[in-house]
Amino acid sequence: MRLGLAGLGVAGDVLVPFVERHPDYVVAAGADPAAAARQAFAGAGREVFTSVEEMCASGAVDVVYVATPTPMHAEHTVTALRTGHHVIVEKPMAVSVESAEAMVAAAEDAGRVLVVGHSQSFEAPVRAMRRIVASGELGPLRAINAWYYTDWMFRPRAADELDPTKGGGVPLRQGAHHVDIVRYLGGGLLRSVRGRVGAWDPRRPGEGAYTAYLEFDDGTPATVVYSGYDHFPSTELTFSLGEAGQPMEGYAVARRRLAAAAGTAEEVVKRGTAAAPSRQRELLSGGSAQPFFGLVVLSCERGDVRVAPDGLRVYGDERTEEVSLVGEPVGRTTMLTELADAVLRAAPVVHGGRWGLANLEVCVALVESSRTRSEVRLRRQTALR
Repeated sequence: MRLGLAGLGVAGDVLVPFVERHPDYVVAAGADPAAAARQAFAGAGREVFTSVEEMCASGAVDVVYVATPTPMHAEHTVTALRTGHHVIVEKPMAVSVESAEAMVAAAEDAGRVLVVGHSQSFEAPVRAMRRIVASGELGPLRAINAWYYTDWMFRPRAADELDPTKGGGVPLRQGAHHVDIVRYLGGGLLRSVRGRVGAWDPRRPGEGAYTAYLEFDDGTPATVVYSGYDHFPSTELTFSLGEAGQPMEGYAVARRRLAAAAGTAEEVVKRGTAAAPSRQRELLSGGSAQPFFGLVVLSCERGDVRVAPDGLRVYGDERTEEVSLVGEPVGRTTMLTELADAVLRAAPVVHGGRWGLANLEVCVALVESSRTRSEVRLRRQTALR
């Protein structure tokens, strides 16, 4: 299938090698209003366009990967679906629940596949933990706890990434990952959320932290904790390995780099076209170990499970056991395969529009709960297929 990239920034660039290695795809085209981005992407038989609408009208692509800024996700996804394309849209799928519902409706009306990614439940360790839950080998699921402390707020950012009215801040940007992990491990059907959101540093305005208590329909609890303020790094709890399975060394690297790049537009630094290296690209570059979205501990009646460098570590009644996941496909490959299997082989979609909508509902409810200081009941949740 011919894949077109809507948005040629960091997310699109990171995906390209995975598309090129995948047997079901070719990189056919890209769309971006920035001439420099188009120039860097062009070549090797790829077509370039100044707008997503132009690319979708060209007949050059079968699948559109929407990696434009979050406020544009809904518009560009609906455009692609209505012009007959299958779509993968970056998380969070939209700024509002209402926009996400419109995207789901557009996919269903057009009879096209909509996948929401890249999110962490595509990754091998999360999928393997879900298999342990589903098998019952450690007894019933009893709790899920996930902590992640990062430098997110001090990485170079486009303005919309910090503006909560445009889907910015960690509750939507990183909550999309945390909620995806928790829902996937627990089967999908959350019933309520209660939490607090923090905006702790006036030098980086926006919502940079959250703490939330989630509860499934059967009463199973889960907690998610995130801070993006570049102090304590949770890599101290994850074998010094980061989100893409790469070694993470140094303290307050993002804070120092941002200060060193003062006077240069942050979006330029983010793309890696300034003198300072792109922290975002560095964090998304793949390593040889398993990926760690912070510390995630799965608790069942007869044991606990966490991610280890080569797979999973299972803590049973009498001993620990290592489960190797070496050689398992990484998340972006799994994401591409899920859409290809749905389109070419009529396989069911796990991370479809309704799954992404349910994740977004929880993130929005977390913000609402913080504002009202009360529990928020959920009504758009879907079971894991």
